[in-house]
Amino acid sequence: MTADDSYGRLDDDDYPAYTMGRAADMLGTTQGFLWALGEARLITPLRSAGGHRRYSRYQLRVAARARELVDQGTPIESACRIVILEDQLEEAQRINAEYRRNATSTGSPTVA
Repeated sequence: MTADDSYGRLDDDDYPAYTMGRAADMLGTTQGFLWALGEARLITPLRSAGGHRRYSRYQLRVAARARELVDQGTPIESACRIVILEDQLEEAQRINAEYRRNATSTGSPTVA
């Protein structure tokens, strides 16, 4: 990979750019919290060539939402489930909106 290739990935939300220590610092949490999110299968960090955990910006946003719920008193397992369900709902709403746009553009009747 060249330097130009690396710079192009800076805007990629899925690029695993952050070490566990840096990710924990950015979130204001411990590495153990990130490890627990991995154990709960909320996020699965990629591994560097040396076997170290690496996190993407998207994963950090997911972890930040889980931390917000845990800070409000939600047990970590429940927080992870809530975040997963929120993500699934957002995706379903995006797909529904796309179907509606397609139906409108083709003149098909839409479902309310």
